[in-house]
Amino acid sequence: MPPITVTSQGPPTSSALKYLAKTSSSPTPASNDTPLLQAIRTALRGSDTESVSSIHTATFFTGNEEDDQELTWNAHTVVLSYGGVMVKKWSFEEEGECIQWACFGDLEQIVSEESSSSASAANYTKNDNPSPPTAAPNANGRPTFGPFTRATIDSKPEPGQTEYAPAIYVFLRSIGRIFLLNGTDYTFSLPFIVRKAWAISPHGVMVQRVLEPTELIEAEETGDDVLPTIFSLTSPFAEAAVVGLTSGILGPIHGHPAALKDELKNSTSPLKSIPPTEMVVWTSHYNTITDTQVCVTVDVEKQQLSLWRYIYIKPRDTPVAQTRVPAPPSGISHQKRQSMGGVGSRRTSAMFDGLDRIHPMSMSPNPRTQEPLLIPDIFDLPDMPPLSSLPGMAPSLSTTMTMASLVSGTTTTSSQSQPQRPVPGHGKRRPDSLTRNELSMTMDRMALGGRMETDLTLLPIEHGRMKAAYWMENLVTHSISKEDAQSWRKITASIFDDRWDGVRTRCLLSICLPASNTMLVFSMSQQARVMQVGFETELPARSATSLRATRGNIWDLLVVKPQGQLTLLTHGMYEIPVEVEEFSDDATTDMDQSLFSEPDGHGRLVSVDEGRWGTTTLTHQDGWKSRVTFDLVPEDSLTLECFQMLALILPADIAFHLHRVFLENWSIRRWSTATNVEFECFTAALYTIFGLAVEATPVPSDPWLKLAHSKSHARFREDPALRLLRTPPTIHAPRPVQTSKPPHFLLAPLLYGLHTLGEHLRLMVNRHSDLLRFAPILCRIAFSVRPEWADYWKRLVPDAAIVWHTPLTSQQEHSDDRIPVWPPDISAILYGRISTPDWKVPWHDVQHIVSRFHITPSFEYGARDPLQKMHQLGQLFSTLSDGKVPESQKRAENVIYKMVTQNEADFVYLLPLGIAAPLREAARTCQLAPPGNWPLEAYRAIGRNDLAASATRNPDILFNDGYRSRKDFINPVKPRQTIGEIAAEARALAGGEIDAVSGVELNLKEFTDIRFGQDRRLEEVARMLCSSTVPSVKSLDRPELSEHDQTKEHQSQVVRVAERTFALPYGRAMFTFGSVPIITREAYAVPKIEYTIRVQPLNISVTPEPGKISPESMCWGEFHNGVAAGLRISPTATGVESSWIAFNKPSELSPEHAGFLLGLGLSGHLKEMLTWHTFAYLTPKHDLTSIGVLLGLSAANIGSGNQHVTKLLAVHTPALLPTPTVDLNVSLVTQAAGLSGVGLLYLGTKNRRMAEVCLAQISRKDLVQPDLSNEHREAYTYSAALAFGMIMLGKGTTIPADLGLLKRLSILIHGDASRVLGSRTGSPFDINLTSPAASIALGLMYLRTGRKDIADILTIPDTVLSLNAIQPTFLLVRTIARSLILWDAIVPSNEWLLRQIPETIRIAIDGRSKIGQPIDDAMELAYYNILAGCCFVVGLKYAGTARQEAYQLIVRHFDMFSRLAYASGPAFDHKIKRSAVRDGLNLISIALSMVMAGTGEISCLRRLRYAYGMSQQMMYHHGFKYGVHVSTHMSLGLLFLGGGRFTLGTSDAAIACMVTAFFPRFHHVSADNKSFLQALRHLWVLAVEPRCLIARDVDTNEVVYLPVKITMREGKETGVTQLISPTLIPDMDKLVSIRVDTPRYWPFYLDTAAHPRHKDALLKSQTLYVKRRTAFLSYTEDPRGSRSLFVRSGSSSGDAATLDFPQLTDAKTHPAGDLSEFITSFSNNVLFLAFADHFSRAQGETNSERLFHTYCHAALLDSILQDKPQTLQAHLTLYTYRNMSPRSRYFHLRLQDLRFAADFYAKVYERRFSGRGENKNNARPPLVRDTTVLGALHALDGMLDRVRVDPGFVDLLGRYARGDVLPETIPAPTSMTMMGTTNPMSDAGALDPETMGRFLAWYLLRNGVPVSTILSVLRGLASDAHAQCLGVPPPDGTDNALGLDMGIKEVLHSTGTRMTTALGSGWSVRSLNEIIEAWKIV
Repeated sequence: MPPITVTSQGPPTSSALKYLAKTSSSPTPASNDTPLLQAIRTALRGSDTESVSSIHTATFFTGNEEDDQELTWNAHTVVLSYGGVMVKKWSFEEEGECIQWACFGDLEQIVSEESSSSASAANYTKNDNPSPPTAAPNANGRPTFGPFTRATIDSKPEPGQTEYAPAIYVFLRSIGRIFLLNGTDYTFSLPFIVRKAWAISPHGVMVQRVLEPTELIEAEETGDDVLPTIFSLTSPFAEAAVVGLTSGILGPIHGHPAALKDELKNSTSPLKSIPPTEMVVWTSHYNTITDTQVCVTVDVEKQQLSLWRYIYIKPRDTPVAQTRVPAPPSGISHQKRQSMGGVGSRRTSAMFDGLDRIHPMSMSPNPRTQEPLLIPDIFDLPDMPPLSSLPGMAPSLSTTMTMASLVSGTTTTSSQSQPQRPVPGHGKRRPDSLTRNELSMTMDRMALGGRMETDLTLLPIEHGRMKAAYWMENLVTHSISKEDAQSWRKITASIFDDRWDGVRTRCLLSICLPASNTMLVFSMSQQARVMQVGFETELPARSATSLRATRGNIWDLLVVKPQGQLTLLTHGMYEIPVEVEEFSDDATTDMDQSLFSEPDGHGRLVSVDEGRWGTTTLTHQDGWKSRVTFDLVPEDSLTLECFQMLALILPADIAFHLHRVFLENWSIRRWSTATNVEFECFTAALYTIFGLAVEATPVPSDPWLKLAHSKSHARFREDPALRLLRTPPTIHAPRPVQTSKPPHFLLAPLLYGLHTLGEHLRLMVNRHSDLLRFAPILCRIAFSVRPEWADYWKRLVPDAAIVWHTPLTSQQEHSDDRIPVWPPDISAILYGRISTPDWKVPWHDVQHIVSRFHITPSFEYGARDPLQKMHQLGQLFSTLSDGKVPESQKRAENVIYKMVTQNEADFVYLLPLGIAAPLREAARTCQLAPPGNWPLEAYRAIGRNDLAASATRNPDILFNDGYRSRKDFINPVKPRQTIGEIAAEARALAGGEIDAVSGVELNLKEFTDIRFGQDRRLEEVARMLCSSTVPSVKSLDRPELSEHDQTKEHQSQVVRVAERTFALPYGRAMFTFGSVPIITREAYAVPKIEYTIRVQPLNISVTPEPGKISPESMCWGEFHNGVAAGLRISPTATGVESSWIAFNKPSELSPEHAGFLLGLGLSGHLKEMLTWHTFAYLTPKHDLTSIGVLLGLSAANIGSGNQHVTKLLAVHTPALLPTPTVDLNVSLVTQAAGLSGVGLLYLGTKNRRMAEVCLAQISRKDLVQPDLSNEHREAYTYSAALAFGMIMLGKGTTIPADLGLLKRLSILIHGDASRVLGSRTGSPFDINLTSPAASIALGLMYLRTGRKDIADILTIPDTVLSLNAIQPTFLLVRTIARSLILWDAIVPSNEWLLRQIPETIRIAIDGRSKIGQPIDDAMELAYYNILAGCCFVVGLKYAGTARQEAYQLIVRHFDMFSRLAYASGPAFDHKIKRSAVRDGLNLISIALSMVMAGTGEISCLRRLRYAYGMSQQMMYHHGFKYGVHVSTHMSLGLLFLGGGRFTLGTSDAAIACMVTAFFPRFHHVSADNKSFLQALRHLWVLAVEPRCLIARDVDTNEVVYLPVKITMREGKETGVTQLISPTLIPDMDKLVSIRVDTPRYWPFYLDTAAHPRHKDALLKSQTLYVKRRTAFLSYTEDPRGSRSLFVRSGSSSGDAATLDFPQLTDAKTHPAGDLSEFITSFSNNVLFLAFADHFSRAQGETNSERLFHTYCHAALLDSILQDKPQTLQAHLTLYTYRNMSPRSRYFHLRLQDLRFAADFYAKVYERRFSGRGENKNNARPPLVRDTTVLGALHALDGMLDRVRVDPGFVDLLGRYARGDVLPETIPAPTSMTMMGTTNPMSDAGALDPETMGRFLAWYLLRNGVPVSTILSVLRGLASDAHAQCLGVPPPDGTDNALGLDMGIKEVLHSTGTRMTTALGSGWSVRSLNEIIEAWKIV
């Protein structure tokens, strides 16, 4: 056979080789070395390593990158090159060691979203427990925390993504380096000398160490095995692990991971390794060639070549406290092995254990598998232990020991390995990094609280399975000759032909043995999870490599024969000879000038290098190298698909023969990839192989006719610009030559297969041009075996054949009856599917062909399916027409879901209009009513990106990062800035005129404009709560005062205003909560507090004198200011890392920063803080910083019981220590904060130990008597009580343990009765301190339990005597506590309120109000306190609900208390009452804001604004305490919580935090912490929930008004509320669903009860993305709906008529004539805007242009009105179909598509897709009206009607109907008149045979006429029937000739319809009559 020729590209070039050759120093001749020096060199370098002096090269081919990467190195330098160009160089001169080897490989990297600090083991607050002890639900199943907190606690951090990074491994003498391409590099120690390394899959490298001859000698002497030589290196943090030997590897297969046959044995016995005498010569890795993992080794002594399979199995975690295996009798050698496999592996594992932040994926979730470490107290670290004392370490192991000594097992055995020595290199000693690393890591884990505190049990011993990452099994061993074994280094291997062969997936492995010039070929396949290997053949060869030569997805083998010839092994083992010719610029070079005939002095070929893609390097005898590229894969997709199709239907011999002839033809054409060259070569090869003769087409000499043969003629044939010009005649298809010999036996299956491929091309619009090239082949094959199929294709592609098939022109004897007369039509099959689901027609596929014709196909392209798209479409139509699913909605959902899950969502865009119509209608059905549980891609596929966005967008989307929305550009609301305005703004910015940070910026303008955009309430609140501006204060005009007195008065005024200023941050923290979504890397600005005031009307600034304001007050004021600044950072903000917190730390700890830390903790960001940063804050014992850190850490870990934080709290809280009396030098106020932190940390956990501690601290002994050291004793007592209540929150029961607590609390509330009687048992306590504290603790413990008996403990006295016995404020606390217990009884009504007041008090108050009866002060004070307590608990229960009844109740009492509080009276008793009323008013104002939290309700704001103003009026009043300011400002802040985006929750945890934050113990002055710890006032943060529902337009991203229907369930009742977003929504636990049901937006249903994903999305982000319908404006732009497009456009019936029957109208009278101008108002869809701008203009040069614009105008209006932009393309396609010329080559294909669309919309849609039968009231109109499609078909039928009556056409049709010979359709020269007209009969006299043939094809296709053969048969049958029946008496005949003709016609029609392509209409009756008339002519 003739060889194929490829061109040499000259010698390869490598700048790296040149560079290294130039810079390498010439080696010293070995002859000069003394024997001693040679021995030293050998010892250092290794006796069996590659030469140092030579230059080595390594490549790594994966197929993932196009770059030709190459690694080149010499003794000290490594160079990375791409395509021969150096890009990176590494020098290792300073290391003082030579490079042993270098290679490429992949390194496993964990890419985590989280910061490094948050995943660090050194992070205090990361909980190491697999299931943190979060608060358990209460007895009744009620969770402790609210839904948002639960979601935060339950959300686990995303596990890091594992990816494989390309890396470069460099191995020196004792260290290794890994370099990643991103710049990261690692260094690791090597315990042996590396001989060579290979990349392996999935990651890492296989390393073989040097095997010294002395090892073998010693092994023989001792009788023990040699140490392993083959290792795997998978991580720079792990030592090289031995590659394990297994008896068998199972899998992986079908998703099951790989496993070992001897898994159990390997887990319980020492690790077996590969025999050390096996020398690795080659390994495979994953690439595009194969995914087989094999390794080839040679045993030189045994002269055996072994083939191994290797597999990566992830190692288990570290073995726990592994003990040594008992030593066998030969103890020394076994110890040596044990130290290698045991200690080394333990060290490896220990390192992994400490470095879990680098490899978190490799850690087992079970903490029992971790190494046990005894954890000392974290604050009392012992001295660093010696390394040998650590668990798992050898007893004699010291920190200076090397890895080499570990290998040898002893430091004294020098024969086995190198002794201890400094590393050579400039006198520096390299520290033993591994040992030190391990020591530091172990110490870190000891210090930072490793994971072993809970379980110190020892696990069973596990051995090999845990130490090895890679395992190998021996597949086959083959004996080789001695010379081959000795030259094992030259052995090469290649994998090729990896493909499916019809039975299994297998690949071939060639192993080339150059010494004996032989090549072994093995086949490998995986069957039943086991790798099967078979010996195929042995061939003579010198060298071989795999290349991508002839097939794109499968590699071939290029072989150099012993004589130097080149051969390509392809299709398995078939050979194709190859010749290489030299590259020459002279095009006339003789092709025979090959390297073999003219070797040019280089000699013959001796080897080929490893191939990359199709390129390799050939090496000649004299060393000359030349590069050759085998790019023999056709680029033409049609040619490629033909080969892939034939591979599935032709036997191997014929398939190879065809491919070889194709390559020979293509080689003659010099591998040209010009248009159609490849397909012409394929056609010629096909005709040659199958003996299909065609007449040769002579090449004309006339230039005009030559132009017809050019590619340009075919390319410009459809060009509309050339339609009016005369063009050369079209070249007709070659005429088939009929032969007498029978056709090839495989022509029938060939025809069937290629016909199926043709049908596949029909389904893709973008492949129609290929179909025009392909159809002539089909027709030529069909003429030989089944001529009717040629008729089928000539109808669709009239140019496909020159002759029409008739019975007279075909050789009937050669027809193959194995295939049907009429070919299967894919469009008819698809139509039948959707029309009649029960219609059982098998899909014609390749398997059907193969089984029918009993063929064993070649599968040369493996399992590659060229018909994939057609099979996918078939599956989709099957799903769409599934008869088992009656509902059209469900069928539509199923098909769209299948499209998305199979990644076929874009598939529909490739389909023709008709075929795509059912899928588009299914998508439309889903678009209108999408299911709620779809994947996000499915929503995008149906155009509902609003639903997809709602579940994927970032929660803090309110911030646009300075970018304007798209709508601002498309449809701007305000004019653009002028140059002058921009310049003025820039000058203002440059001049510093912009205010500094004031602390009240919300940065939420987009949201607040919608929420509170109608007035300036937000600006007013911001003004009131701003503490960084100078306030103006009105001063009384007192001229009698001297200047000195006036100054004194001003100073006192400054102090009074400062008191108010110190309280402002309380409210500002609430107002600006969460308003900073992203923190920058700059220092965080905290606004400074302004103490200066401006006195009016004097307008003078007054600054406080030094020392006038107490330092304590300033400290706490700045603390709260810092809290407010910290709380501005959103809880979801990113970037708040420990390093950023430390970056913001001031040089000296300040109160401001302390508050900032507390703010970060409350919002959860202190979880990121690292341990050493925490120490830096706590060590200085700065009280406020300690308070901030302790409370912050506890709040950040609320309810988790985190052990690390507990330890921190313990050293600041003596109560938690074993000896509580120890003096920690911690102030009482810090201890109080520590106790509160314990309560938060263990909130709801019912931790008895912690509860006991807190309960004991309520009556702490040293706080009984007040003195200077315990001035904060009351605050401490309250902290202890609240902490106890939090721990036992709602967990109170009747078990004995709880009853014991109950008894103690009762004593603390009421005092000890025995003590009153004189007994002195028990510790003393101050009941004035303990009673209110214990009361609230009891209330929290039995929260919501409804226990009346417990509530009765907190009885309220009802007599004057008993009332005088206790403080009135105790009644307030008891009222609150009672109501907490009887929570469900709270009702916001007067009746409930009155029931809480004892009857005697109620009667006394009524008597005073009605008849003026005097009342005792005790009664009145009790009344006010009880009322305030009742209002507070109503506020608690209905917090964040804006419940009207609760609001009205509290407002009424707010107004009543306000009148009483601002009344004046000089009497002392009046002042006492006013103080009580004032305190009550404080509580009631907070209660009011709790109910209305986040609503910004205007009447509440008016009241609070009045109270804020009154504080200035009453500033001179000495009874006006600091607590008034605090409560007023907190009420203001609560009302506008987070700018209106947040509100309060009512979970148990939220109630406890609100009770703490708003506790009714108000401070007298700003420095007062004696009564209550001020820092606790900020715990309201833990009760906050982001429940503001925001609607955004998904297209413009702007916040919009949106009516929503919210369904909520309260108990068993379900109710529906209508709200307008942005709005606060009910509690998420009560929420059932949210429905958007408005005509302006697409429907949206969020079913939080049924779909967890919906609830998760709402918890994550309260933003609903909605999609506005294009015919409407938003509610902002059109509140009344009067500007919708329906109103503006009027009736749209005229537009529908324009679409059905386009005609010119007066565009000015059109009701929506200004469409292109106002369309921007209704749609931000750029498609609509561009379409309107280009296609809907009123002007046009010609009538056709104007008609087109009118049509587009109507189409656009129709699309916008019904919001279906996807129909624009359909309407344009229909317009094209309507106006296409019958002479177009695509006319018939498009006509058939139009037929399909018309039949679908007219006959199928209403019945199967509209849903009318399922729901009569909800039938959906189609995307495209059936009248529009039928109108287009009617227009074409009108043209066809004019053709029907032409005499020439009637004659032609008659011949066809009778089976006569038809004239050949040879084209004539085209005239301008004929080409330019759209009227087919405009020049009837000039119609040539080609045009007539086109018209006949048009007629036959449109009317579904049976083929001529069938018509001839039907004609004969009809004649016979007529003759036999007419005139014969009944029942055998009839005399009714008319009736007989009608009956015969019916039979003809039904029979003919079955024998042709029938969609919905079949053979038309009109055509039947015309055919019968043609029969009668003769």
